[in-house]
Amino acid sequence: MFEISPVGVVRSPLTDAAAAPKQGDEGGPDAWLEFDPSVAAALADLAPGQEVLLLTWFDRAARDVLAVRPRGAADRPLTGVFSTRSPDRPNPIGLHRVTVLSVDGARIKVNNLEALDGTPILDVKPVLGGISER
Repeated sequence: MFEISPVGVVRSPLTDAAAAPKQGDEGGPDAWLEFDPSVAAALADLAPGQEVLLLTWFDRAARDVLAVRPRGAADRPLTGVFSTRSPDRPNPIGLHRVTVLSVDGARIKVNNLEALDGTPILDVKPVLGGISER
């Protein structure tokens, strides 16, 4: 076992998983990422226009689900969750590619985020360009 501590929380107009888009680029709204003041220095170089990978913990997900019908479609075959983007899975880590819209101290506004309000934030990582850009 190991321990992970959230570094912040998502503030979003989305509150109902059934009404949320399946992926951010399918209608995910703009949302604020509110970070704990203890990690504010880690946000120093984030800037509007930058694409980042946001890792979240789907705290309302079912952790005992091992197979789903993708997108909940009854006509699709039962598929192991490791081959899907289902939030229901043994370790419900969310992965979201978003663009920074603005930075306000320890708050970052991003676009296209399908995570629900109150979702814990685990980490933020830059989207890497080609080898020559790193």
